[in-house]
Amino acid sequence: MMTPAKVLLCTDMDRTIIPNGFQPEPADARKRFSNFCEREDVKLAYVTGRHVSLVKRAIKNYALPVPDFAITDVGTKIYQIGKGSWQQMADWEAEIDKDWNGKTHAQLKQILRPIKELRLQESTKQNTHKLSYYLPLYMDKDTIITRIEAFLKDANVAASILWSVDEPKNIGLLDVLPEHATKLHAIEFLQQKLGYKLDEVIFAGDSGNDLPVLTSHIPSVLVDNASAEIKQAAVELSKHNGNVEALFLASSSHSDNNGNYSAGVLQGVAHFAPHFFTPINKETSS
Repeated sequence: MMTPAKVLLCTDMDRTIIPNGFQPEPADARKRFSNFCEREDVKLAYVTGRHVSLVKRAIKNYALPVPDFAITDVGTKIYQIGKGSWQQMADWEAEIDKDWNGKTHAQLKQILRPIKELRLQESTKQNTHKLSYYLPLYMDKDTIITRIEAFLKDANVAASILWSVDEPKNIGLLDVLPEHATKLHAIEFLQQKLGYKLDEVIFAGDSGNDLPVLTSHIPSVLVDNASAEIKQAAVELSKHNGNVEALFLASSSHSDNNGNYSAGVLQGVAHFAPHFFTPINKETSS
């Protein structure tokens, strides 16, 4: 296989490069991650459920590198960043808008009003193409998702419904998005727009809403601080999808360099594109 001369590194934020989970972060991990992302042959894209204002806050609070692109709100917005400017990609908005068949956010909210178990998330977590709810973990999420799908089908809306868990707050998160407004489709859209080959893209994630990418054909790394449930699901789904070779599980076999958070992301880079990894050691040891 030819050695790729460049890489588009797409990574989730919370509990992937942001160490806001329960596991420890290696002391120099974020510094090494930042050094890697400063390379001219690396394009960095954050792929996150966060609203753009919360992305900017996280970059400041956690001393993260400013990305070249940001796929925010679980794939419903894409921003191109340059010289301090964050520009929304209008062609991505047009791409996903077709799925809702002319329905607005407000109209979809009204359609789902009969499902009383759903509690609307804060306005900062909503946007034109993202309708987000809280759902207590003791609820039967599968039954409720089936009901949501039935209401939306009757309204002729093509939607994808994402389920994930906010572990620190112990609450379920349910996002109703246009069918194609997923992290996976957004990454593929960005890859094609920028002219990157498949082996020039690497994704990193940790949670349920990352599974469609983690188990796809895109080379992906699951950081070691991910839950045992997500690890099992990722392995099983990647086998089912025929993409075992595209999934790398970061590990913590070395206590001084565990596979949690951004250290795990770099493990994935070393696995899929080892030629990028050797210069990192030279740069950071000089």
